[in-house]
Amino acid sequence: MLLLYPQGLEFLTAFLGCLNADIIAVPAYPPKGNQKMSRLQAIIKNCQPDVILTTSSLLEKVKSKLGQIIDSNQIKCICTDQLGTISEELADNLTIDNEIAFLQYTSGSTGNPKGVIVSHENILHNSAYIQTAFQLTEESVSVTWLPSFHDMGLIDGIIQPLYTGFLGVIMSPQAFLQKPIRWLEAISYYRATHSGGPNLGYDLCVEKVTNEQIKNLDLSCWLSAYNGSEPIQYKTLERFINKFQSCGFKSHYFYPCYGMAESTLMVSGGELEKEPICLNLDAEQLAKNIICEGNGNSTKVKELVGCGHSWLDTDIQIVNPETETICEDNQIGEVWVSGSSIAQGYWQQSEVNTAVFSNKIDSLNGCYLRTGDLGFIRNQELFITGRIKDLIIIWGKNYYPQDIENTVQNCHPALRKDGAAAFSLEVDNQERLVIVQEVERTYLRNLDTNEVVKAIREAVSLEYELQVYAIALIKPASIAKTSSGKIQRYACRDQYITQTLSLVGEWQQKLTTNELIKDSNLEITEDNIINWLLTKLTGILGLEEDELEIETSFSEYGLDSSVALTLTGELGEWLEMELEPTLFWEYTNIDELTEYLWEEWENDQD
Repeated sequence: MLLLYPQGLEFLTAFLGCLNADIIAVPAYPPKGNQKMSRLQAIIKNCQPDVILTTSSLLEKVKSKLGQIIDSNQIKCICTDQLGTISEELADNLTIDNEIAFLQYTSGSTGNPKGVIVSHENILHNSAYIQTAFQLTEESVSVTWLPSFHDMGLIDGIIQPLYTGFLGVIMSPQAFLQKPIRWLEAISYYRATHSGGPNLGYDLCVEKVTNEQIKNLDLSCWLSAYNGSEPIQYKTLERFINKFQSCGFKSHYFYPCYGMAESTLMVSGGELEKEPICLNLDAEQLAKNIICEGNGNSTKVKELVGCGHSWLDTDIQIVNPETETICEDNQIGEVWVSGSSIAQGYWQQSEVNTAVFSNKIDSLNGCYLRTGDLGFIRNQELFITGRIKDLIIIWGKNYYPQDIENTVQNCHPALRKDGAAAFSLEVDNQERLVIVQEVERTYLRNLDTNEVVKAIREAVSLEYELQVYAIALIKPASIAKTSSGKIQRYACRDQYITQTLSLVGEWQQKLTTNELIKDSNLEITEDNIINWLLTKLTGILGLEEDELEIETSFSEYGLDSSVALTLTGELGEWLEMELEPTLFWEYTNIDELTEYLWEEWENDQD
């Protein structure tokens, strides 16, 4: 049963109803107004649900697009806010399974999505695991803004409060992204002890929360500020501590941890009340999978934050991925995990399941999950150094580069098929997306770089809600490939960094620190709304003001969802209006948005 809900109690009711009825639940993210349906379509094709549960308001927004990807004779849509009596015929045809609880579709490939099979036993074990590691009791209080269709939001934010029996406060991701202060205000107001998220959640608080707002916060109640979902940045921890220590936040509240949907959620975590463990390693040696302490002679130092250790019956081993033998301490290898939290496999992916979930280690019992992550163990502390696979992780979500590459090379006729590489770079302590793409030989002489760049940014924004940081257009047949013709993404990445690509055109976002308009001193007029939007967008997108046209769609400029939501919050504060999170999707350019805002603002004054 596919669950298509916004964040909130409606989803929670439907999910728990499925668990109680032994019906396999499939949480999925509801698409926004102009967003493509390819990911949802791929999930539906893979899991083949009997029924889609949703709300009448959401169905009204997406039914035309939904009708294009499902057969209404095969899959019924039921609005649970208008629920009458379900026909006996429909009830009799529902698929019942008393072992599988739900399918967790990882935020990855749109072409071949992987639905992680999570059993009731997996839920119970990982819930006990989290409870033990975080020392949670009935006196604990949690606050989450993480999406409920994602493993961390679902298992820790919703199921854990029910399992242990404490107060769990849920807010929507949109509410947090609009105004990050809301998260900290909720922690302060409800006296939350347990809350967290990925790096960028903490970074947004540092960037957006003002010194005046800090005066009204008391974060001394916060015992476990967990950080996971993506590589943990020490500078993120440091900046957050420095900014919020005046309102009671202490450095040992930070709780770095490691997990994934394939292990239900949590794999490792540290000890409460202990400081996060950080190592300074030689970055050049680390890139070669060699652990070497950084020193004064090192040109570059990489700060690695430890992710704790295993709990209960879970076992973590570092394994040579080629020989499949256990590495010694301080040797980098692939992270393998076994235990009762390991999921049953991927839905309808039997061949992949054998390779990923059913691995043996000589002299050890049980099957091990191959995580695809590289790391090492030092003094029983797990450190993650990178990935074997070319997975891109931005904002805690996984993106498969081959999907992005396919989108890019089909967005403009000047771009060659099978000639793209997508990868991420760490810039200003954030992972950012880079595209390297070959150009067709027939377009070289009269290549319109700006046109091609716009097409790429718009295509990636519409399909993945991601902002592209840089685009390198290169000569045909010059992209790094293996002898069998596969794209060598790491080689392309190195060539981009060392500026050795065969460039024919390039573009890079300017990460400016523009002085933005002082909103409170700006008179609200229709022209000033346009000026506000132009000023904010040029600063965020790294464009000159004359590069923005008020009738061009935001997606064409590569505006991603997290930035759009943050802008909505700032815009609402200036206009003193409550604005919908979907604002930038419903009014898709500056002209449309200004017309709507000015009309609404004038109506509010009457």
